[in-house]
Amino acid sequence: MELTDSQKSAVVEWVQEARSIADIQRLLLDEFKISMTYMDVRFLVDDLDVPMVEPETEEGDSSAEAAKPAADAELVDEGGASAGGVSVDVDAVMRPGSLVSGTANFSDGKSLGWQLSASGQLGLIPDEDDPEYRPAAADLEQFQSQLQEVLQQKGF
Repeated sequence: MELTDSQKSAVVEWVQEARSIADIQRLLLDEFKISMTYMDVRFLVDDLDVPMVEPETEEGDSSAEAAKPAADAELVDEGGASAGGVSVDVDAVMRPGSLVSGTANFSDGKSLGWQLSASGQLGLIPDEDDPEYRPAAADLEQFQSQLQEVLQQKGF
């Protein structure tokens, strides 16, 4: 999908406002009715050659600065477990038709399979026992973030 120059300018502005990839994904849908996967938005930001801006903290908020390195260090451990209750694992043998696949364990104790197709479509595989289950929005954001980290560590 090709964005217009004004849409690209809006994305650049959002990045410079220190918006997250998930926020930009939502804004594209809300503002322009453009539905993109998290990974597609990440690639878009990379293609626009705009460095991600870290949100500024208040000068008196030293506790946030002190906690930041520890939180980054604990984001993903060897098995993909997270301090936030969401973990991502990659399958040793990929699901048929997928580029990469695995399992996501969410903070409520439920697990779902996931797969990334060769065309870049990321999907969660419904649970046979509870096909109506949907993870919390915060869990999905953590899942996407951790998935990106795990895949980078594994060379994808």
